[in-house]
Amino acid sequence: MSLLAVVAIAAILLASSCWWWVNSPLALKSPSVDLTVEAGSTPKEIARDWVDAGVQTEPWLLYQWFKLSGQSRQIKAGGYEITSGATPRDLLRMMVRGDESLSFVKLIDGWTFLRFREELNKADGLKHDTTSMTDQAIMTELGMAGVPAEGRFYPDTYAYTKGTSDLAVMRRALHAMQKQLDTAWASRRPDLPIASPEQALILASIVEKETGTEADRPKISAVFNNRLRIGMPLQTDPTVIYGLGEKFDGNLRKIDLLTDTPFNTYTRKGLPPTPIAMPGKAALLAAVNPADSRALYFVARGDGSSEFSATLAEHNRAVNLYQRNPRKSP
Repeated sequence: MSLLAVVAIAAILLASSCWWWVNSPLALKSPSVDLTVEAGSTPKEIARDWVDAGVQTEPWLLYQWFKLSGQSRQIKAGGYEITSGATPRDLLRMMVRGDESLSFVKLIDGWTFLRFREELNKADGLKHDTTSMTDQAIMTELGMAGVPAEGRFYPDTYAYTKGTSDLAVMRRALHAMQKQLDTAWASRRPDLPIASPEQALILASIVEKETGTEADRPKISAVFNNRLRIGMPLQTDPTVIYGLGEKFDGNLRKIDLLTDTPFNTYTRKGLPPTPIAMPGKAALLAAVNPADSRALYFVARGDGSSEFSATLAEHNRAVNLYQRNPRKSP
């Protein structure tokens, strides 16, 4: 056999071996292996990082595959995860496409900023950079120094990759709320008794906390807009509860309604100084587009909905019907 034939056979065998390896499942130390590829990482560093993370192969093999594929410079930074059965070809294709492994954190309409922070602290894979920061320090870091944090973050589901800072999620939620608030304010009725988007945000947070059923939201907004228009106290329990903070034990007492705080809308007229929760889109729109109603009062019917009244006499009858004598209610 000639030397040329030997070389050709060897080349075929090598190519076959390479093809087999590239398309064979990688051995992993665990059922799944994840890695955050930092911007600026070289293909050689990425290969080494995958092996360090739990891919059981030689780093030089991975690196040579990245290099020989001609796609090594197309690898995108991001968070990635491979599971059992993934091949070297799958691994490279995932990084070239930027098919990042995403996790999600869901923020609920009506949550306070404290509850928002607690949820972020529980989210797997997030870097908890804000754990030791005050609310004020967080807002400063987000470019909103001096602005209260409450109500400034939009409740939604946010996707993130492993290693993302919780500040990055907060920044997205902050921008989302500003966008939603701007949109709502642009659609407002011209005869509102509120004068700014900030006041609309505060009112929306109250509407959010007071609403039991979606259909009632514009009507509840009408009650509060009507009260603001005539200078009547809002007299809404959720603001009092918010003002009590950790003192609130789940039972709102008469003394609480009589004890003055900046958030007690029984002792003070007008809006409280800040929002009391994170309002959703529907509450934002309802706050600036109240129903056409003369109602000044509402009372819970016991089924999640409310009964609305234009006069105190009507309201007292509704209270007697739905709360003092609930068995007689329809």
